[in-house]
Amino acid sequence: MHLSEKTLKIEEIYNGKILRLTKETALLEDGRTALREVVHHSGGVCILPLTEDGQVLFVKQFRYPFQEILLEIPAGKREKGEDPKACGIRELKEEAGATAREVISLGCIYPTVAYDTEVIHLYLARGLEFGSQDLDEGEFLDVVRIPLEEAYQMVLEGKLPDAKTQVAVLKTYLLVKEEKEA
Repeated sequence: MHLSEKTLKIEEIYNGKILRLTKETALLEDGRTALREVVHHSGGVCILPLTEDGQVLFVKQFRYPFQEILLEIPAGKREKGEDPKACGIRELKEEAGATAREVISLGCIYPTVAYDTEVIHLYLARGLEFGSQDLDEGEFLDVVRIPLEEAYQMVLEGKLPDAKTQVAVLKTYLLVKEEKEA
């Protein structure tokens, strides 16, 4: 049982539209018990749209928990059982009004491992074609184009605090750099 815990009891505290919260009792490897609060989330997807001339399409939107406007790449919550790539393609169209000829997986991240089950799948979209946005009800955002090199510098300077955006920008920057060197 080294480096593992066994769940002894689960009590549901809240079950909402976006998440479910449980209070759990876990058995530790030394025989003691500990309380664990867990946020259960269906996961999400983000997709970095990269134009032919090296511009990244960001969405600029108000994020209520932080009470500030943030720059992020298009992203959204996965519906239960929804294919992550299909979700990314949907979010790209909804938020940026774009479709892509090529969608490449950049892996996934666990953004908050201590208390949240959310997994975010990351994608790169290339070969973009543009149409109109199809925003969700109550969703308000602007699309902003920033050169990939500048976005990379913004990550290094702490100007893009969103974790999924940071990871996708860094992975894309390295991928593009490797392609140029090949």
